[in-house]
Amino acid sequence: MLNYGMTYAGALRSQSFKEFSGMVKILFVCHGNICRSPMAEFIFKDLAARAGLGKKYVAASAATSTEEIGNPVYPPARRKLLEHGISCEGKTARQMEHRDYREYDLLLGMDGANLRNMRLIAGGDPAGKIRRLMDYVPRPRDVADPWYTGDFDRTWDDLSEGCRALLRALEGEG
Repeated sequence: MLNYGMTYAGALRSQSFKEFSGMVKILFVCHGNICRSPMAEFIFKDLAARAGLGKKYVAASAATSTEEIGNPVYPPARRKLLEHGISCEGKTARQMEHRDYREYDLLLGMDGANLRNMRLIAGGDPAGKIRRLMDYVPRPRDVADPWYTGDFDRTWDDLSEGCRALLRALEGEG
């Protein structure tokens, strides 16, 4: 239950995820599924595995657009992951589908435009499963888009912070 004396982001951070039983399925979503969302997917998988929680979570990623379907992770994003010892080998872009809303427990967008498009694809958000990743951090914001900025370090920092905060919230530590 949301505490209305808090900001929306603060309420998300303090919200209990006890409603999830068994494996929790998370879909990270951005515009093209070649930079931010696959980076988030593999950062989250790595964090969960290092915490001994790899079997508790399923993470995947998708796009809101069709522009990059079938393309691999953008080379600078792939290199940034590899700098941190994380492989995204074999990942190709796919578009979010209506059925993803039923199949995933959380669908996390990178910015406001993603959230709007995700709700359109899903046909709404009656269960409140569509959220912005960076609403779990103390200073909520959009994830910097390296496609436009070229700053993959800043995107790494945003995604790393967001995924750590998400994992803490899911584990009841946030």
